[in-house]
Order: sequence, then structure tokens, then C-alpha cells
Amino acid sequence: MGREGGYVVPVDPGTGTGGGLKKKGAGSRSWILMDSSGQETVLDVDKYAIMHRVQIHARDLRILDPLLSYPSAILGRDRAIVLNLEHIKAIITAEEVLLRDPLDDNVTPVVEELRRRLKSVNSNHEDGKELLAHNDVENGEEDESPFEFRALEVALEAICSYLAARTIELETAVYPALDMLTSKISSRNLDRVRKLKSQMTRLTARVQKVRDELEQLLDDDDDMADLYLSRKLAGASSPVSGSGAAGWFLATPTIGSKISRASRASVATVRGDEDDVEELEMLLEAYFMQIDSTLNKLATLREYIDNTEDYINIQLDNHRNQLIQLELFLSSGTVCMSIYSLIAGIFGMNIPYTWNDDHGYMFKWVVVFSGFLAALTFVLIISYARFKGLVG
Repeated sequence: MGREGGYVVPVDPGTGTGGGLKKKGAGSRSWILMDSSGQETVLDVDKYAIMHRVQIHARDLRILDPLLSYPSAILGRDRAIVLNLEHIKAIITAEEVLLRDPLDDNVTPVVEELRRRLKSVNSNHEDGKELLAHNDVENGEEDESPFEFRALEVALEAICSYLAARTIELETAVYPALDMLTSKISSRNLDRVRKLKSQMTRLTARVQKVRDELEQLLDDDDDMADLYLSRKLAGASSPVSGSGAAGWFLATPTIGSKISRASRASVATVRGDEDDVEELEMLLEAYFMQIDSTLNKLATLREYIDNTEDYINIQLDNHRNQLIQLELFLSSGTVCMSIYSLIAGIFGMNIPYTWNDDHGYMFKWVVVFSGFLAALTFVLIISYARFKGLVG
């Protein structure tokens, strides 16, 4: 059904997000919408429809554009949380979550986990209306976390697990490569380690951005309070008009049901202090520690690479010193042989002179004396070099 530049495609519950849909290219505007009851809908709409539905600005939606490079960010707005964590680009409201590019290989696990957690709340609805109502009460009592926190937790868990897995893969490749390089220094091994080090640098920067974003949230209570969407919705003095949202998407729940479910989901926080952010702080702290642990692994890996580079440089310096020593021996031998050659050249000149007559027996003594003088000069040079510590 065409409407405002987009269309709505309900998802077949038996096939999930992939049923009857073809994977789109890099410029796809595909979104998947999941509400608190676990209902799913795949959307293909433009940015104006998304902005109109969740009431966010264009600059907030711009950071979710996969064609633009923006650092990781978790932004709290009046009615939504804008989430940009690597490949996870989502908009979370008090009652639904919009996830971009659900057919992406890295996003599919997030969709599956969201589906599992949201549908587990209503897993026993098949026994009738009485059992449905009973389960609603039980679920409300068992899980007091607001919907936006459950969705945020899934995204944080997914990105932390993803980065931890990439770190483990990098460790698995780096340690054998470094061991091979230390055993045999070659251009091939050096190039392999160089590529792995480049990968580690890029991965460290990505992990650092996520960690800095979580740390920034934890350091500011006002930013954390902005993420309590259910508290804002439940504490509103008057119902919020939803005609704009319902105008283009007919399956949207009524505002009254939203307020009632949001009130039940955030009962623990609404009854307490409105400035209390302990629940969210504990959630963020847990994943902050996890991402910090991943960053520490990368720091340890970098330290191991740096130590290996120092070891390789020491080995190369040692080889260079050995070559210098060899050059010293060869130069010393060349100087000594030049002395021998000088004497031989003098006596070998074809110039007639009288003192060479009847002195043929002197040839052997000249040869022996010249060889002895050359050898003695070589020994003196090497002894002086050893005395000065130039050779080992």
C-alpha cells in the first residue's frame, strides 16, 4: 500500500524478517518495527515518515544513515532514543523499536534476540483470554524494566558481544603470526603482522568510541534521565496526541494502551524519585565493564605486538652488528693484503737495476717477510678492535 513515499509490509510470523523479501542494496531504507507485544512489521519508508512517527529531528536521523560515517552515539530525545552503535542503528520509543536494515547479516542476530525476548513475555497466550490476562499481570510483576531499557539492553549486549568476538578472532590470528615472525623474520611474516596491526588499530578505535559513549552517559545523570521514555509517558499530565502517527500506520496501538502499558512497565521508577537513574545506571555499568574488558584485551594485544616489535628490532640490530664486524674483518684483511701486494709490485716491476743481479736467494725471504708483516698487521688491527670492544 503506497503512502507518503513508502509502503508497509507485514511480516509473516512463520518466516520472520526474511519471508518473501529480497535483500536490498547499501542504500536500502528498510526498517523493521517491533512493539512490546512482539508484533513485527517490515517498513520501507522515507526519512520524513520516520521523523513524523517518532518525533525526532533530521539531524538525529542523519546519524543513522549507513552511507555517512558517524561515531557511536546514544541520544535521548523527548519521545525516542536514537541509537547508533556500529552496525546497529535503531530508534527506540516507549512502546516500539525501529531497527534499520534488518536483513543485514550483522543486524539479523539483533532482530532474532529482540524477537525472542519480546515474544517470551507473551509466550503463553494460547490458552484463552483468562490465561492471557493472568500472564499479563505476572509478566508485569516479573519484568519491571521499561520497554526501552529491554530494547537498549539487547542492542548493548549485541554490540558488546560483536566487538568481543572480533577481538577474540584478532587474538587468534595475531599470536601465531607474532610467534612465526619471531622464529623467522621474513617479508611475508612482516607484511602479515602489519595487516593484523592495522586491523587491531581500527578495532581499538571502534571499541573506544562505544566505551566513551557509555562513560559519557554514566557521568551525566541528566542524559540518563532523558532515556526514561516510559517515565515521561506515564508522568505526562495529558495524553499525547497520536493522530499523526496513526495517520500513516494503521497497526499502531492506541495512545491509551501505550500509556497504560508504559505505566505498568515503569511502575518502579514512577513511584520513586523522578531523578532516580539507578536502574539505567546499573544496566549501563554492566555493559561498560564488558566493553572496557574488551578494550583491555586489545591494549594487552597491542602491548604484546609492541614487545614483539622491540624484540625484532633487537634481533635486527644484532644482525647489523654482526655484519659490521664482518665488514671490519674484511676491511682489515684487505689492508693487510694491500701491503703484501705493494711489496710484490715493487719487486715485480720490469726495471733493470744492478742490485738484483746474483741475489736470487732473496726471493723467498722477501715473500716470507711480506706475508709475516701482513699477518702481523691484521692481528694488531683485530687486537685493537677487541681491546676497544668493537668486536665480540
